Amino acid sequence: MRSTAISQRKIDVVWVALLSVVGGALSVVLATNIFELTVFVSGLVCVSLTAIGRREGYLFGLYTSFAYAVLAFENGLFGEVYLNIFFFVPTGIIGYLLWRRHTTAVQVVEMRQLNWQWRVAVAVSCVVGTLCLGLLLGLNPEQNTPYIDASTNVLSVVATFLMMWRFKEQWLLYIVLNVVTIVMWFLRVQAGGESGDMMVLMWTLFLLNSLFGYWRWHVGAKQHEIYLRQAESLAV
Repeated sequence: MRSTAISQRKIDVVWVALLSVVGGALSVVLATNIFELTVFVSGLVCVSLTAIGRREGYLFGLYTSFAYAVLAFENGLFGEVYLNIFFFVPTGIIGYLLWRRHTTAVQVVEMRQLNWQWRVAVAVSCVVGTLCLGLLLGLNPEQNTPYIDASTNVLSVVATFLMMWRFKEQWLLYIVLNVVTIVMWFLRVQAGGESGDMMVLMWTLFLLNSLFGYWRWHVGAKQHEIYLRQAESLAV
C-alpha cells in the first residue's frame, strides 16, 4: 500500500508539471496580452491540482473565475459571466474549506463515488436544467448560442457540487462540459470573437485533464473504500 501511494504521488507530480509546462509554453506563443496569459496559466494550475485531489486548486480557481468572466463578457456569453462571478467564487471558498476538513495525511482529499441511482438522477437534472436555462438565456437578444451556453452553466454547477462533495463522477460531467465548451468557443472564433483561439486551446487541455482526473479519482475512490473496510474490520 505504501509503495502504491508513493508511485501515485510521482504520477501526480509529473502530471501537474507536464500540463503546466506544455500549457504555459503554448500560451506564451498564442496569448496577445498578459491578461490572457494569466487566465490560461491559472486555469491549468487550478484544474491539474484538482485532478490530483489537492485543495490548493481552489485558490488558483478564484482568480481564474474573475478573469474568465471578463473574457466571457467581451464575447457576449453572459451565462458564463453570471456563473463565474455569482457561483464559482463563493463555491470556491466553500469548497476549499470542505476539502480541508477531508484531507488525508498525504495532503490529498478523500475521494468517493456515487451509486447508479444517483448517477441517473444527476444526468436527468443536467438535461432538464439545460433546457430551462436555454429558454431563459434566449430571452436576451444579445445572447449568443443560448443552449450551448446553458449546457456549460448547468454542467458546471452540478459538477462543482460533486467536486465539493468529493465524488469522482464530477469528471464525467467535466469531460462533457469541456467538449461542449470547445465547440462554443470554436463558434466564437468563427464569428471573430475576442481571445477565442486561446479559449479553445485552454479547454482542450482541460479536456485532457478531465480524462486524467477521472482515472485518478477512480483509483482514489477505490483506495478510500478499501481503507474504510479495513477500518470497519479493525473496529469490530
